[in-house]
Amino acid sequence: MSSTLVFVYGTLKRGLSNHGWLRGQTFLGEARTVPRYRMFDLGGYPGMVLADEGEGGAIEGEVWAVDEEGLRGLDKLEGVAEGEYAFEPVQLEGAWEGEAVKGYLYLRPVKGCREVKGSWVE
Repeated sequence: MSSTLVFVYGTLKRGLSNHGWLRGQTFLGEARTVPRYRMFDLGGYPGMVLADEGEGGAIEGEVWAVDEEGLRGLDKLEGVAEGEYAFEPVQLEGAWEGEAVKGYLYLRPVKGCREVKGSWVE
């Protein structure tokens, strides 16, 4: 069965509230994006967006190998069908540079939301 490399940066990380959605998947390591993203507090969970040139920062998270069934669950959790998030390629630094990794980018307006720098904690 094939798997997809998935970057998680919020409540799906180990020890946080939605981590159970990754049960049965394989943790591959910690990771950090290139400094092209911004993360916002959406009220108990974060949303990562692609930043305008020169305005982004690096976001810390984890890379997981997720199978097709796991991806279906994550898409449901992230509201992909409702247009809340899109499952898109994410550029990572270090050991993950150049790897085909995807993550969930937030699609809705973030105006008025508090920006979170670096790492999401609950």
